[in-house]
Amino acid sequence: MREEPLMRRFGRLKLLFYLNLLIVFLLVFYKLYLTMFEADYEGVHADQVERIESALQGRSSYAFAVVGNINNSVGLFERKIVPLLNRSGLDFVVSAGNAVSGGGEDKYRALHRTLERLRLPYVLTYGKNEHSAFGGFRYYDHYGPYVFAFSAGNSRFIFLDSSGKTPWKWQLRWLDEELAVAPREHVFLFVGQAVHPVELGDGLLGLRDDYLLDDDFRLPLSRLIEQAGVDAVFSADLPLFFRQRFGQTSHVVTGGAGGLVFNNEHSYYHYLEVRVAGGEVSIRPVRLGIGQNRFFRTVESVWLVVHSIFYVGYLNYLIVLGLLSLTAVWLYYAVFTEHNYYPDFDLPTDLALEKPIRVAMFTNNFLPYIGGVPISIDRLRRSLQALGHRVLVFAPSYAGQRQDPEVVRLPRLLSRIGGKELVMANIFSLRLFRQFRLFQPDVLHIHHPFWMGSMGRFLGRRFGVPVVYTYHTRFEHYSYAVPLPELFFKNYLAHKLVRRIGNRCDAVVVPTEGAEHYLRMIGVKSTVFVIPTGIECDLYRQIPEADLDALRRRYDLGAARILLSVSRLSREKNIDFMLEGVRELVRRCKTPFRLLIVGDGPERNRLEQKIAQLQLQTLVLLTGAVSPDQIAAYYRLADIFVFASRTETQGMVVLEAMASGLPVVAVRASGIDDFVKNGVNGFKTGLRHDQWAERIAEILGDQQLYRRLSEQAETMAGDHDVARFGEKMTRVYAHVLAQRQAAEP
Repeated sequence: MREEPLMRRFGRLKLLFYLNLLIVFLLVFYKLYLTMFEADYEGVHADQVERIESALQGRSSYAFAVVGNINNSVGLFERKIVPLLNRSGLDFVVSAGNAVSGGGEDKYRALHRTLERLRLPYVLTYGKNEHSAFGGFRYYDHYGPYVFAFSAGNSRFIFLDSSGKTPWKWQLRWLDEELAVAPREHVFLFVGQAVHPVELGDGLLGLRDDYLLDDDFRLPLSRLIEQAGVDAVFSADLPLFFRQRFGQTSHVVTGGAGGLVFNNEHSYYHYLEVRVAGGEVSIRPVRLGIGQNRFFRTVESVWLVVHSIFYVGYLNYLIVLGLLSLTAVWLYYAVFTEHNYYPDFDLPTDLALEKPIRVAMFTNNFLPYIGGVPISIDRLRRSLQALGHRVLVFAPSYAGQRQDPEVVRLPRLLSRIGGKELVMANIFSLRLFRQFRLFQPDVLHIHHPFWMGSMGRFLGRRFGVPVVYTYHTRFEHYSYAVPLPELFFKNYLAHKLVRRIGNRCDAVVVPTEGAEHYLRMIGVKSTVFVIPTGIECDLYRQIPEADLDALRRRYDLGAARILLSVSRLSREKNIDFMLEGVRELVRRCKTPFRLLIVGDGPERNRLEQKIAQLQLQTLVLLTGAVSPDQIAAYYRLADIFVFASRTETQGMVVLEAMASGLPVVAVRASGIDDFVKNGVNGFKTGLRHDQWAERIAEILGDQQLYRRLSEQAETMAGDHDVARFGEKMTRVYAHVLAQRQAAEP
């Protein structure tokens, strides 16, 4: 029984799936918006210090708050402590460190929005959290230097860097001079980590041993503080309140403005109230009660920890919720949904079209551009037309193109990218949509996984037309020609594009079994048909001797045996290997020979230089591009076809050579393995010059072997005549049409 459509069976789950995708997209967009477009802020401390100095001018009595470990806590600091501070009558607020939960830009912006709720001026100490995740430059841009000091009222306020960002030797030298000239009655020092060990004796700190400054900084700093008679040193980085006195200096740890606390005698939510009255300084914690019952206090503490992790909690919570929902949908589909991995046996196995159909083809390149894909498409087009079907090709425009009413030429968007030739048709052309709708195709056939192929797939989905994709090209081997990071395209994107389009089409056509294996390995699950591109066998057999004699005279070949290779002169064709192999062949072969390489491309100048470097000018000739209607004469002129490309999906030139009765010597690779049979119609070798040259020398030196290979090559090519190519492809079209009809309710 055919499986019911998923939309019908799991409509609500699919709706949830797409809703989650929408939420995730909106949240990502919002994050990007906050980072890139939200109003910026910088040098906040300059304005805040000015406000503090103005508020305390001429005063000897005032009060301020010290908070530690805010950690972007919305539930605690923003909603509970900030309102208390605004009503407290205090003059300003100082963070002793860890105001943010991390140094990311979103964390700094979240803190800024929280602190904007304060009606009091504030300053921040540069602590470990401010420094984390490359947060140092953000702190510097948004607030100011890590180490600074200012005077207000009758006091001097000094801020140090405990993160290690500022060298401790420099801080000690600066602080020594600062304390020596400080004219104020009181001195308060703020440093993110403690100067002296905290000893509670109850094991509370058993898991933390990094709250202290490094000894190289801590010990000389302690001596400076005692000598200068600093009133108080404030630090954070521990979730507690603890005060101890050394000499005239109070050392206070405060870490109760956010994050995790243990709700005991020392660890609780709080802020410090520091009052200065003339020569007197008092410090007291203002404890924040969070419930009478210990159980509920613990539950709220845990919730506040969770809330502090997900600042602007509803956003990040929805991201997590969305991901969990997607996972649940996937699990439901994977575990509870029955899958049928077998073919649909309700469809006939030998389908045929009952009447002529209309086929629309989409390609990124087409004649007069010379290449395997345009030639394959043209042969398929003419073969289908010979069977009575209508074909309309959508392709880019080229200079010198022939007028053909059955080819819709689209204007170019681009001709070159980064100095490299790369023709891109205008897929947004109104002509494309107008001609497509007028043609009303029964089947859509795309020949590339992107650009024109993507547009073809879109139109197929939009108008309910089945789509067939032919996998022609191993795109990963063309990474050098793509304006993207080479390894990214080669190892990921090329395979991703093929898998994505393959799984979205109704059927996929490949020219060889090796190509089918590749598609299965990368995860293509659509129905795959193996149909080699057809060749016009008669075209390669009916060449007048006068044409062959003319070519011999043109290239001054004399009586030499001719090796032929037909290839674009580009890096992926591995022509350097053939040139090195010819040099090896000279050592092994007594028979006079010449190598003709037919084709053109971006590597021509470099290859000419290499031919000269190897001293092969008299043996190797680059003929340049040859039009398709003349290429058959070159095949017929030759004795052996040689090839070294390892990037083919089929190697159509190999079949063309066989149709001309040429034995083939090629490097073993995909696209070659299915057609070249060792000792039958030629030889396949490893990527070794000696093996390749040895096989050529063997054929040239053994006429009986040569005749046998030649006869069998021509016989094998006959099995791939272009007429059979069109017939096989119509069965694919019949299959997707029947499949689409069977799926309709």
